[in-house]
Amino acid sequence: MVDFSPKLTSVIAACLVFAACTGPASGGAHLVDRTRSSMGTELRLTAWTNDEPGVVAAFEAIFREFDRLEGLLSNWQEDSDVQRLNSAAGQHPVRVGTELRDVLETARQVSDWTNGKFDVTFGVMSGLWKFDYQNQDGTIPDHREVVRRRSLINYRDIELDERNGTAFLRRHGMVVNLGGIGKGYAVDRARAILHERGFRDFLIQFGGDMYAGGREGDRPWKLGIQDPRGPANRIFATVDVSDSTFSTSGDYARSFIKDGRRYHHILDPATGEPSQGCRSVTIMTATATIADGLSTGVFVLGPERGMALIEQLPDVEGIIVSAKNALLVSSGLQGRMTLLSPPADGP
Repeated sequence: MVDFSPKLTSVIAACLVFAACTGPASGGAHLVDRTRSSMGTELRLTAWTNDEPGVVAAFEAIFREFDRLEGLLSNWQEDSDVQRLNSAAGQHPVRVGTELRDVLETARQVSDWTNGKFDVTFGVMSGLWKFDYQNQDGTIPDHREVVRRRSLINYRDIELDERNGTAFLRRHGMVVNLGGIGKGYAVDRARAILHERGFRDFLIQFGGDMYAGGREGDRPWKLGIQDPRGPANRIFATVDVSDSTFSTSGDYARSFIKDGRRYHHILDPATGEPSQGCRSVTIMTATATIADGLSTGVFVLGPERGMALIEQLPDVEGIIVSAKNALLVSSGLQGRMTLLSPPADGP
């Protein structure tokens, strides 16, 4: 799951700005909004409805579901499925729940698409790079330790046995961390709960991962993309979204600049160091789990290879701001994205 504390992750999805306009209510429908901290990240739930008691009850069910998922999939709870899997690395398979197996299976698919640029076994790098606000000191880790740890990164060394309900890390010292895909999985669970209770018009925003269901009254939801070098919460573009995910990965949420180079929390599994090709990547597709992982993988692939992959995959669209501040927009979003101003430049 997500890195459920303010520790190192392979990706902390970049901030998405909720830019919907709230027009006059029709037929008693109005916006209902609830916010709660969950898994170390703000979870914001918004619905356009005339059934406020019903949707508030659904929101509470989502909050409980996120608590349950945290207990299963967190790297920071010793008895979670993820931690039991990590503790048995190189020793024996571990019986785990369907949630962890489902996330690992989707992660494997995204890893295959991105030639391993997305890899949940990056967890072995945790604590080596210091990008958290609490411990950020601008130091670069010893290259020999980076090389040693990166040798343990390989998603192909995860074995899943659906028949027996087990997972296994083949090599001692391997560590799975679902920080680059788990938030998306949680968003998909929230969407399912709202649909099961009959709600169709809603927003789920969880850090940089969002799902927009239906419409806000008589219009699609209007979502904004954070300017990676602009002031906090400045958006450079908006997109009208309905029944789609909207997931952004960026290099600015946790980073520092040293000797003119930006170091950030999105690591390239091949080097064990921060990826240098992109400033932000936004992915739109059907499920938040795939969008979450794919935004990370495309970021590490770089702008040209990343956009080529986006164009190749069915029902996937994307917006990339490259390290050179070039703006790349996939063919399916041509004419749908509104550019408010060019992205700001800077280191």
